[in-house]
Amino acid sequence: MRVLCCVPTYIEAENIVEFLERARAAVPEADLLVIDDNSPDGTAEIAEEAAARLGRIEVLRRPAKAGLGSAYRAGFTVGIERGYDALVQIDADLSHDPAALPVLLSRVEAGADLAIGSRYVPGGSIPHWPWYRRALSRYGNLYAGFVLGTGVHDATSGYRAYRADTLKAVDFASTRSMGYGFQIELAYRVSRWGGRIEEVPITFTDRVRGNSKMTWGIFAEELLLVTWWGIRDRFRSWRSRRAAG
Repeated sequence: MRVLCCVPTYIEAENIVEFLERARAAVPEADLLVIDDNSPDGTAEIAEEAAARLGRIEVLRRPAKAGLGSAYRAGFTVGIERGYDALVQIDADLSHDPAALPVLLSRVEAGADLAIGSRYVPGGSIPHWPWYRRALSRYGNLYAGFVLGTGVHDATSGYRAYRADTLKAVDFASTRSMGYGFQIELAYRVSRWGGRIEEVPITFTDRVRGNSKMTWGIFAEELLLVTWWGIRDRFRSWRSRRAAG
């Protein structure tokens, strides 16, 4: 497979070089696309210096911070236009271990439409989170799975690999989420389309350098979007059944 790893960055100067080195070691034949939202700490420049040394790395500079969902839509658009077979989402803060990339990609190569690096299947873990953060994430995912009926244990995970043809089939470009809700929205679309979703256990390691981008506002956006999608699609289903008879 031709693989493109899409890596959104904003203020990741402290992590980007180590991340790129580890990703290159894990998947030497893959290409990496760093999508930087005009980081004021020079992340893009540092990534370009590393790219010259490591090879097969490109930096897409965007004029301003526009949200995680927007960054991934931009990266996926580049990947599909260039004819890649598989597209990867992965964070640059080292919370996602690049060493798991070959396993995720092997699942796509074996037929999965979406392979998710999951914290909430047997073997997955979050070793350093406090109990309240763990509970917030866990119950948020349970709520999303119940309301949307996807069967996915870790719909908010940002570590995943997609079959490129699947992204085109579910019209990824028309997704609306700007923040972390993008992960849920796209997994939901793949599920409703009838795609094969597999979850691979990962150990999620909280960042040791820099600040987390997660806020209560982002968490609220996720809950509101999930609730809206669930109500909207149940109403559409009810209306279709009523019209049919």
